[in-house]
Amino acid sequence: IEIVENLVQTGQFRIERIISTGQATPPDQWYDQVRDEWVILLQGQATVSYGDGREFALIAGDYLLIAAHEKHRVEETSVDPPCIWLAIHGSLVKN
Repeated sequence: IEIVENLVQTGQFRIERIISTGQATPPDQWYDQVRDEWVILLQGQATVSYGDGREFALIAGDYLLIAAHEKHRVEETSVDPPCIWLAIHGSLVKN
């Protein structure tokens, strides 16, 4: 079970902690979020791919800035150790 905990939430942004233990986005599904997301992997290893074919292998300390409506998916997350993510959702990318 993936655990998502909202740490702070306002009308402008949300900060959450996510603990993943082997979860991945289901095949043929993509995240398409209305807000930007800045995410840092605090522990573990994960792979994130984008709709345009880019793929990023992440280790602890790596981060991504995902623009609103940029299609992306989580391909894999480590189990041992579990992945611990910190994600900030809001208007983060200047137009």
